[in-house]
Amino acid sequence: MTLALPTFPALLQRFFTQRLMQQKRVSAHTIRSYRDTFRLLLRFAQKRLRTSPDRLAFEMIDAPFISAFLNELEKTRSVGARTRNLRLTAIRSFFRFAAYEMPTHSAQIQRVLAMPAKRFDRKLIDFMTRPEVDALLNAPDRSTWKGRRDHALLLTTLQTGLRLSEVTGLRRQDVTLGTGAHVEVLGKGRKQRAIPLCKPVAKVLEAWLDETSAAEDGIVFPSMRGGRLSADAVERLLTKHLATASGVCASLRKKHITFHCLRHTTAMDLLHAGVEQTVIALWLGHESIETTQIYLDADLALKEKILAKTIPFDSKPGKFRPDDRLLTFLNQL
Repeated sequence: MTLALPTFPALLQRFFTQRLMQQKRVSAHTIRSYRDTFRLLLRFAQKRLRTSPDRLAFEMIDAPFISAFLNELEKTRSVGARTRNLRLTAIRSFFRFAAYEMPTHSAQIQRVLAMPAKRFDRKLIDFMTRPEVDALLNAPDRSTWKGRRDHALLLTTLQTGLRLSEVTGLRRQDVTLGTGAHVEVLGKGRKQRAIPLCKPVAKVLEAWLDETSAAEDGIVFPSMRGGRLSADAVERLLTKHLATASGVCASLRKKHITFHCLRHTTAMDLLHAGVEQTVIALWLGHESIETTQIYLDADLALKEKILAKTIPFDSKPGKFRPDDRLLTFLNQL
């Protein structure tokens, strides 16, 4: 007796509830990202195959169909290669799950899993210099509630290197002040990490928390209504303060600064302070130390120090000078 294979709608629901939520316990951010991918895929199927999502068969979602879907995203939604690859990653994850549930469709599944990611140019990351950081931190009007919130949010992010989702989800119970001041976050990959706070940042956070009188489970940087700030709201406040800061620091006008660039700025600040690459990876919560390599690639100051230690190709060789006798004696000790 052979067991009946699940339908495509049932299989997709089990992928989210069993595979992602129960077995892998992925973050809410990953759930939302995968959800958005399949909503787009189902809408594309409804338009292209003229079949409602409830009536879709697993056989319809083959490699040529997925390739057409990804190409359509690039054409109609103007998504870049990174976003295209992110959508493909979600689809591959579903098909790896389907490999256990639909063994009779192994050939179809293997063709989908063999689809390559699209290559793209890797540009140097954008980050801010100290004068640019100072201009940004001075931009919020700290005579207002929103200005004090924005200043505390930006200052905390620049010192800790938190991701956008981590800083907007930060709660009062995650902040420890006084001796050993630090913040604790559950980051990407459900990895918990603690980041120390320097005294000036801890002082600003303490004053801000005293003003908001947040409960233990209250949001540290809430919206005007007391809820969690959305990603769009954070990008808007950053754009607003960058416009003000650009009037003081003209170099900001030449850079494309996003909220994630604040995280890059933290990493570069640690790198310039002589912190090892492995420690920076731990500080930022990187899955692999290779991720931290992008900061070494973008660090022109570090490369200039290396260049200063080399001999230019077109320079004349220096005249040999023997060591001073006293230095020779000390060197031999």
